[in-house]
Amino acid sequence: MSTNSHHLAALALGLGCALLPAGLATAWISAAKSRLAEAEASGEDTPIAATAAAADVGYCTPELRRVLRRVLTSCGLVGADGSAGRGCQPADAASVATLAGDDFNKLFLPLADRAAIIQFGKNQADLEPEDIALVDQVFADRRGASWFLVVSRSSPEGSVALNRKLSEARARVITDHIHSTFPDPELDKQVGLLWLGEEYAQLSTDFCSWKRSGKADACSTDDLNRSAFLAWIDCRL
Repeated sequence: MSTNSHHLAALALGLGCALLPAGLATAWISAAKSRLAEAEASGEDTPIAATAAAADVGYCTPELRRVLRRVLTSCGLVGADGSAGRGCQPADAASVATLAGDDFNKLFLPLADRAAIIQFGKNQADLEPEDIALVDQVFADRRGASWFLVVSRSSPEGSVALNRKLSEARARVITDHIHSTFPDPELDKQVGLLWLGEEYAQLSTDFCSWKRSGKADACSTDDLNRSAFLAWIDCRL
């Protein structure tokens, strides 16, 4: 082989070696984009590093875990700064839960012994002494769980805008009480808010069997939805 042929072969080999890393990088980036697109198309959620301290229990279905992850990331627990913006509003609820309202509620029915419903008067968002006692009882019964959810609603009287504000006020009066009664710098990483107004996941009389404040016979759907339900959830994520 001539000297010129040797030079040309060496030059070609050098160019091939130089281009190899760039080609590999392009392939890696393309594969990563494909995996990301597949994950988004399948609706997978980004895993959360924190897990509950307690072992999983029977109600921790895959669907409940998925909804819980979305509530934690979207409604203020993961990355929360404790600002007034924490919590999810009715407009967010359907995208957070990705379930019909009845199916969303069914996820929580098995939590009856871990939860309670705080029932408010019509157009009211104040805690009565019996409400406070029940909030304190449920919050103190942690059993090693990591997440405490406050999910508030309103009955359908009045305007949609008013009922949104009313359900938010009901969620916040409970969390304000918890902050003042159980001072803990970690609370904003544990307590999640979801206020639903009258627009999403209205409670049915299936929830009459839950621990409730208010009169025992006040269990129409309107009574139940002038409310906030609260529960510790001890599912591993």
